[in-house]
Amino acid sequence: MKRRGLMKTAGIGSAAVATHAVAAPAIAQDMPEVRWRLTSSFPKNLDIATTVSDEFVKRVGELTGGKFQIKWFAPGEVVPALQVIDAVQNGTVESGFTAGYYYVGKDPTFSFATTLPFGMNTRQHNAWIIAGGGLELINDFLKDYNCVYVPIAHTGAQMGGWFRREIKSLDDLKGLKFRIAGFAGQVLSRLGVVPQQIAGGDIYPALEKGTIDAAEWVGPYDDERLGFAKVAKYYYYPGWWEGCTQTGVFCSLKEWEKLPASYRTAIQAVASEQMNWALAKYDAGSPGALRRLVAAGAELRPFPRDMMAAAYDIALELYDEMASKNPKFKKIYESWKPFRDEQYLWFRVAENTFDNFVFSQQASKKR
Repeated sequence: MKRRGLMKTAGIGSAAVATHAVAAPAIAQDMPEVRWRLTSSFPKNLDIATTVSDEFVKRVGELTGGKFQIKWFAPGEVVPALQVIDAVQNGTVESGFTAGYYYVGKDPTFSFATTLPFGMNTRQHNAWIIAGGGLELINDFLKDYNCVYVPIAHTGAQMGGWFRREIKSLDDLKGLKFRIAGFAGQVLSRLGVVPQQIAGGDIYPALEKGTIDAAEWVGPYDDERLGFAKVAKYYYYPGWWEGCTQTGVFCSLKEWEKLPASYRTAIQAVASEQMNWALAKYDAGSPGALRRLVAAGAELRPFPRDMMAAAYDIALELYDEMASKNPKFKKIYESWKPFRDEQYLWFRVAENTFDNFVFSQQASKKR
């Protein structure tokens, strides 16, 4: 795979990006040799996450003339999948590739680095992170955890997951053991769901054994590889808790501050490069994967509208409750919420009108 375009990034606070094709820079002979470890939350059988990790460490090495070497480890090789930030925080590793919302047990504020239920789509979230002050706010919050956040990948909007039985009404959610990450579990628990946070590599056996009744992961491209259709045939949409999902490299703040500025720039630039590639790969691969899943027996189902409406109301109530008692959450929410609302207004005018029209025309088989 040859992906050499570089998204050259400004300071971590602004995260302004511009696309430039560049060769590896000449590195001064007196630049230090640095060795980092990066542990991941994502199993190696997920080729997009694995390629992102491979390319990230390779490209950082290239752009620093081989002076800055990072070695990455799969879940369980250093720490379990859901303990990545703990490992960075306590100095076990210098960096970790994970999703912020896995750590809502520490503080629900972590969700803003990934997504929130009924939040923004991918472009809207990127706008907030890059041009709306989101990254600065997240990194200010992360100082208490000895971390610096560098966004590295997007999945786009996700699916609602795989269910062993149909969901026809709100009553069908009561007692449902559902693997789901982040803030969404708290929303669904108020509808009677029993949320389970399980690492990606452990979802299939849990579904197969009936330990859980349903599970969400990403969407067709990854879900096909993980084989969920073999053990749960009902495939629901949309994943209203993940209108976008951003993952990132969480670096030790202490180690980050030791790096030469050019090394930090290399990390930011390569992460931006990988983020563009990962989203493109998901968008390119999901249509075919969805067709294959349906052909193999998966049954597509939309979530009942009354269920989604109830979840929407609960989510907004939860955010208000959290903001009233958690100052860290409140500080970021007061930026995120009005930005989301403005984005919704704008996208309703142009993007949504265009999408709805062309999608309906194509669906009507006009041509």
